[in-house]
Amino acid sequence: MEVDFTLLEDARSLNQEALVKIFDLYSSALFNYALRICNDPLEADNVVGDVFAKLLDQLSAGHGPSTNLRSYLYETTYHLIIDKVRYSRRQAPLEMVDLLRQDGYSTVLNLEDRMLFEAVIRAIRSHLTEDQRHVIILRFLEGFSLRETANIIGKEVDNVKVIQNRGVARLRKALNHTVV
Repeated sequence: MEVDFTLLEDARSLNQEALVKIFDLYSSALFNYALRICNDPLEADNVVGDVFAKLLDQLSAGHGPSTNLRSYLYETTYHLIIDKVRYSRRQAPLEMVDLLRQDGYSTVLNLEDRMLFEAVIRAIRSHLTEDQRHVIILRFLEGFSLRETANIIGKEVDNVKVIQNRGVARLRKALNHTVV
C-alpha cells in the first residue's frame, strides 16, 4: 500500500483532503500494530492520534517523510510505543485482531488453522524477546521488508536478520513443544 507522490505532496501543503485520505489509509493498520504491542485499545488509539499529530507538526514545519510515508508512520508508531512499553514493561500482545478482516469476517476459517494461529500468538507472546516480537510482527504480520523493518526499529539490516532468525528458531522450538 504505497502512497503516491502526489498525495504526499498535497499533504505537505496541508491539503485537508490529502491528510484525511492518509489517515483513512493508515489509521486502522497503525491501530492494530499499536494494539499488538501495548495491549490496551485506549492507549493504542492515543498512540495513533499522537502519530498523526506528529505527522501534521512535521509537515507544518516543512519536514516529515520525503518518499515512504508508510515506513515513516510505522517508525513513529514504533518509537512512541517503545517508549511506553519500556516505561510500563508490558509484553507485546497479538490478540485475535489479526483474525479479522476489515469487513469483520475471520481470515482463519477452519478450526485447525485457527488453533495453529493461536499457538503461534501464544509462542510469540511468551517465548520471544521484545526485539524479536517487534521484528516478527513487522516482517510477517505487517509485511515490511528487512530494510523497512531495520529503518523502523533503528537497527542495521544484518541485525534485523539475526533477530528474525533467532526469533523464528525460538518460535519453531516453542511450536514443536506445543504441537507434539
